[in-house]
Amino acid sequence: MDAEVIVRDVMTREYVGVSESDSVLGAVRLMHDEGVGSVVVLRGHEPVGIMTESDVIALVANEDDPMETTVSEAMSKPVLSVQPDRSVADAAGMMAQQGIRRIIVTVDDELLGVLTERDVISASTSPSSISRTQEREIDQGDLGNRMGTNGGTEYEGQSICEVCGALTHDLTNVNGQLVCADCREF
Repeated sequence: MDAEVIVRDVMTREYVGVSESDSVLGAVRLMHDEGVGSVVVLRGHEPVGIMTESDVIALVANEDDPMETTVSEAMSKPVLSVQPDRSVADAAGMMAQQGIRRIIVTVDDELLGVLTERDVISASTSPSSISRTQEREIDQGDLGNRMGTNGGTEYEGQSICEVCGALTHDLTNVNGQLVCADCREF
């Protein structure tokens, strides 16, 4: 992943917030209505936890009643946070180390948004990230090995898929991105 991409550039700015005293059932309905996989649990304006789909599944698996259980009983806590000017690579490392898929983004205890695993994946597969990675590879040498035995003509006329990074002759413009046949199927 490109260390130059910062959290602020890829984080999800819109989040759904709930109170600690809300019922899990009410929070789940809100998650469903908003189409999100988690809610940030707030005490006033201060984030104190996060409740995810996994927390709800664990609650149901334990046969607890979502209508009678409060969000504070089901949420993951303490909530981990990251500064918006940190690199996405650093934040992804924190997430992997802690085994979490979401981390809140704060400045001086002010909640700015949430960095999700999808945001991290998006940052690592963005066309600008891929092209910067390829530039570093070329800068590091090994260009002679890439040219092939025919003096480089085997790669002429090919372009790079903006989704997966594959080198191919067959690219098509899909929603403003040049994509290969394999990626068009998705």
